[in-house]
Amino acid sequence: MTDIQSEKPLRSLLFVPGDNDRKLAKGEDAGADALILDLEDSVAPARKGLARTMVREFLAARSGGTRSGGRDSQLWVRINPPAEGGLDDLVAIVRAAPDGIMVPKVDHPQDLVRIADMLAALERRDGIDRPIRLLPVVTETPAAPFALGAYAQTPLPRLHGLTWGAEDLGTALGASTNKGADGRWDFTYRMVRSLCLMAAKSCGVAAIETLFADFRDEAGLLADSAAAAREGFTGRIAIHPGQVAAINAAFTPSAGDIAHARRVLAAFAAEPGTAVVGLDGRMLDIPHLKQARRVLARAGLPD
Repeated sequence: MTDIQSEKPLRSLLFVPGDNDRKLAKGEDAGADALILDLEDSVAPARKGLARTMVREFLAARSGGTRSGGRDSQLWVRINPPAEGGLDDLVAIVRAAPDGIMVPKVDHPQDLVRIADMLAALERRDGIDRPIRLLPVVTETPAAPFALGAYAQTPLPRLHGLTWGAEDLGTALGASTNKGADGRWDFTYRMVRSLCLMAAKSCGVAAIETLFADFRDEAGLLADSAAAAREGFTGRIAIHPGQVAAINAAFTPSAGDIAHARRVLAAFAAEPGTAVVGLDGRMLDIPHLKQARRVLARAGLPD
């Protein structure tokens, strides 16, 4: 598997049901930066045990391997909520060394501290020397949004990023829908989305946009993902292999973006020690320099 600390930011994270051999195999060829092998919502309760076994075997068969024909896909697992079988999931699959764990329905960062402690014990049990990372879904319960400011104050060295979701929150609130007549998120969901983005940035970790439900609407997905990238999200969840290419495109800096970023860096390099430079008739200061460096980092390029 990949060294996740040296990889480019994850642009596309494709959900794959953990109990479906055909979809697991198909997911490997989708070109996603990460596969999220799902043990939660896409697996029927009666098949949870089978899914754990299948996911563990899928991971073990690929440990140390590379994906032919392109870049490696990181292999993550979405466990069940800890109180609903998630701890049993960890006991079963940690020995196969996934790159990371997605944790649903997280109320507070202290929930992740407890999971991190358990992961450390399981890694010692299984001789795993590379810490498994964590990606919590931080908006799925009514209590969760009130704790988003606490992530930056909680030591979580395993934290890879934060993501959000609307479906479970809507269910918990008793809402009949989470979108208005115009197809946009209702205010509650726009609010928690923005809070998730700001919480991720305050922690210095990835901000992962939630899924786009209509997997047949490629143009809509591309436009929506491009808007999310402009806002500061660094990647997006995919629910169908056909969504991966559009997501990767939206979250990859264009050649023009990269060229402009290099010109910004060159302008500052030409005037060492200054905090303000001119470029194309505009005055640029330190925030522009930082943004240029972020563009190159997203593209996996040195500055």
